[in-house]
Amino acid sequence: MSMLTPPGMGGKYRITGDRYPRMSRPRNRRRLMFTAFGSVLALGLVGWGTLQLIDVFSGDSGGQKVRAAHGTGDCERGDKRPDENAKSGRSDSGQGGQHGRTGGKLPKPAQITVNVYNATTRSGLAKDTAKELEKRGFKIGKVGNAPTQYDKKVKATGILLGAPGAGDGAFNVLGTQLAGAQTKNDARDGKDIDLIIGNDFKDLVEQKDAAKALAALAKPSPAPSGSPCR
Repeated sequence: MSMLTPPGMGGKYRITGDRYPRMSRPRNRRRLMFTAFGSVLALGLVGWGTLQLIDVFSGDSGGQKVRAAHGTGDCERGDKRPDENAKSGRSDSGQGGQHGRTGGKLPKPAQITVNVYNATTRSGLAKDTAKELEKRGFKIGKVGNAPTQYDKKVKATGILLGAPGAGDGAFNVLGTQLAGAQTKNDARDGKDIDLIIGNDFKDLVEQKDAAKALAALAKPSPAPSGSPCR
């Protein structure tokens, strides 16, 4: 019997040799699996957060719009070419169309000669409209039926037709008297404007409302400060 055998024990409990057996703790595989999974998940979250920070600080340099840092509106970029501004309906001053507000010097109604033409089937419309415009200070030129190319072919309230320079102010001033009028240019040399009355025309804008619109046109409201667009 070995000296390692406890007293009173023998047989199958007999220990032979002169060294105790080495007892190793069984490995906890489940704990190892959870540890590995947690490490992978943490690395994934760190990588995702890094990508989000890169996206925030880099921005979209190729887009045509940049989002303001404050507010929810989109701001038009200021580096558009003139043809791109025209496609979006904006002029260089930021106004869409001929009737936008302008701070430039506007001609007075007495400095604008208006030829009034009737493109509808209602008789006397050009004459009555010309009289009313004259009361409001405009100079009246020719009055009669519209030329063949426009006669009974204008569906809008009317068309303001003039030389290219008319868009600098005369169209704006006369446009305060007629809501919804379209503007067109032709090759004429003079400064007079043709008002071609269309089918949708009911009446001129009330004189008091037209006067307010004209005053606002001459003294536009200042642009709001602190705009988020830079």
